[in-house]
Amino acid sequence: MPGAGITAERLGMTGPRGPVFENVDVQAPPGSLVAVEGPSGSGRTCLLLALTGRMRVTSGTARVGGHPLPKKMAAVRAVSALGPVPGVTDLDPALTVAEQLRERSLLRRYLRGWRLERNAERRARIRTALDLVGLDPEALPRGLRTTVRDLERLEELRLGLALALLDGPRLLAVDDLDMKLSDAERASAWELLRTIAESGVTVLAVCSQAPPDALVVRTGARGEDRTEDEADAGTDGEVATDAESEDNADADDNADARPGADANADTDADADANTDDNAATAKGEADDALAEARRA
Repeated sequence: MPGAGITAERLGMTGPRGPVFENVDVQAPPGSLVAVEGPSGSGRTCLLLALTGRMRVTSGTARVGGHPLPKKMAAVRAVSALGPVPGVTDLDPALTVAEQLRERSLLRRYLRGWRLERNAERRARIRTALDLVGLDPEALPRGLRTTVRDLERLEELRLGLALALLDGPRLLAVDDLDMKLSDAERASAWELLRTIAESGVTVLAVCSQAPPDALVVRTGARGEDRTEDEADAGTDGEVATDAESEDNADADDNADARPGADANADTDADADANTDDNAATAKGEADDALAEARRA
């Protein structure tokens, strides 16, 4: 299946405290490597979640894989997957690589209708994903029994991407790609995403500095004084999980047409544009939002 094309015109999200992001335009054909570039606190994570159907935009128009946003958020979630997104898809540091892979594949069996998939087919799917991201279990300290806490930063990124690819997504999203990476590791990470994009999957990656060959979407201007916690507060516990996209697809589409949807969107987008006096409150709300996302 080809990747999901992304188009957006004057896309924006506004909450009670002001705009999270605004006037974003995107023209990305299927199989593109799209870099969402911007300073911390510029709404880049919220844009990533919006374009994968996990947050509701409040202005502008967008289509992902042919599905309009925000009307068909569930349909967009069904064709997209979140790779590493801090605070949302964090891996359990105590689990081994094998346990992470088994947990995700078993979950997909029930949520994606893979109940009749044979063990050999499941193993082949896992092997394909690992090969695509360049993660060789035999090269790990304890093989598949290596725990997440013992993985190097780049190895953990590869594992997170492999887990997301098990869903067979048309759009793969990654947050804070260049965070805590050396220059060499950053170059390797972008090369990895290029490989995934070349396989046909559209890749959307949040970063501080995009590579020259990526299709760049910019949020905010450098030097803005908003914090990342303030931007993350816009999730307000409404980051939708893949499980919710399967179980609540019809309800989600109907909810978009209800009169209260705009009010909920304001709650969802409770982020950015805070004064220094509101910073402490924003951080508390961010912590609550991310905690709720983990429980979902």
